[in-house]
Amino acid sequence: MTDILILKERVRNTISLGESHFREFKSAFAGPPGQKKPGSPKELCKYIGEALVAFANADGGELLIGVEDDGTITGIPHDENAITQMLNAPKTHVHHQSNLPVHTASKLEIDDKIILFFSIFKGTTEIYQLPDGRCVCRKDKITVPAIFKQIQFERQEVISREYDRQFVDGATVNDLDIDYVQSMADGYLKGLSVEGYLQQIGLAEYAPGGLRLRKAALLLFAKDINTWHPGSMVRILKVSGTLLKSGPDYNVISDERVQGNIFKLLLSSWEQLRPYLAYKTEFGTDAKFEQKYIYPEWACREALINAIAHRDYYRQNGIEVYIYDDRMEIKSPGPLLSTRTIKELNELQGAHESRNVLVATVLRENKFMRELGEGMKRIFQLMEQSELDKPKLFSNSTWFSVTLPHKSVYSEQQLQWLKLFESFDLTRFQKKIVAMGISEREISPRDIYKAMNTDDRNTYDREVTGLRAAGILIEIRTNPAAAAYAKRHKISKQKVPRFKIQPPR
Repeated sequence: MTDILILKERVRNTISLGESHFREFKSAFAGPPGQKKPGSPKELCKYIGEALVAFANADGGELLIGVEDDGTITGIPHDENAITQMLNAPKTHVHHQSNLPVHTASKLEIDDKIILFFSIFKGTTEIYQLPDGRCVCRKDKITVPAIFKQIQFERQEVISREYDRQFVDGATVNDLDIDYVQSMADGYLKGLSVEGYLQQIGLAEYAPGGLRLRKAALLLFAKDINTWHPGSMVRILKVSGTLLKSGPDYNVISDERVQGNIFKLLLSSWEQLRPYLAYKTEFGTDAKFEQKYIYPEWACREALINAIAHRDYYRQNGIEVYIYDDRMEIKSPGPLLSTRTIKELNELQGAHESRNVLVATVLRENKFMRELGEGMKRIFQLMEQSELDKPKLFSNSTWFSVTLPHKSVYSEQQLQWLKLFESFDLTRFQKKIVAMGISEREISPRDIYKAMNTDDRNTYDREVTGLRAAGILIEIRTNPAAAAYAKRHKISKQKVPRFKIQPPR
């Protein structure tokens, strides 16, 4: 273990990876193309302070000054005095009570050009502010304003947020699945050693006594996870009925457990869970047998990945998956982060914040997780596309759960109504429109937009035109008649009933 990753090598690797949620490049020049001149040191210092505060209030990250957005190294043309000012910006250009968790602030020479490299940890003990008191936060590749209370968290949360970054005494590279780590290193940057890879992605650091591993390295790659975290497991319970009982009425008919490091859990727990999703086999369109699923597979997979990536590893219990007759419930240890709300998630705002920053970074870099904040949105979309009820999200002081109901979005009466139109091969949106027309209900354009959950005119025209061409959606008011009706009743023309559903004869 003598392969020490020097800072220059790390920075070169960082530049080759490009900008991301965790990396920002900033030119030291200003002005239009062909007329570039050294940027204002004052403005650059301001930029550094703002970028580092944003990283610290999000998931941590790296900032390089003297590198263009496309990764071209153009260097810093300023004198030593200006460079010193920039290196001091993490102290001079933040709020006087903010003590940023800066890991590195260095001047480097690469390709005969001077650049500045800053790396900063995610803040866990305070919320960081700019000199004027503003809060900002990193979101994807930009810095955005943040409300102070949105990034507050409780003392227990501090512990859980710090867990995967803590160093582990006594752990060595030999405690990891070295072959698997090497395969990850090769995929990251060809030729990078295991030790170099672990340092590059922040899972280890060299100290006088040798390479020190963080807990995230063991959570992700440990050969024997039981030595380091016995609760790194997924328990899958099949329940008979819709309610879990106890004592003599205990109704769990199967109880399987998968234990291992995170990468093993991602693969093995899904292999164990997937068979429970299938409920029948029937002929498909190509005359081959196909498995039909109670739930959309990828919604279940996303929910499982989210649970493994974002659970509270400070707590030593495992993830539990309950498969009832009418729903699947995935429970992960630890509450929803205090900076996020169930309302935000239900509204699909794409809000994101990682509890386990290093774990989430590695999973995302290796394509095991979607873009930040997109996982929950994808689960909701897949359930909707499968015409199932929305997922139900819940959090208390000890766990967070995602419940996927096996329940149609349509009532029994609507399902019987839709059966009349089976021969038409309706689209998902057309079914929603037809379902509204039960009992000869008159339908307005606004009703149709609402049923489809979209404001897109092209979608409206496509679906409505198809139904009208099939003779299913019948016009009961012309456009001029609708305009007159709206004027007479003092309402928007969009709210005027214009259609009815004509069942097949």
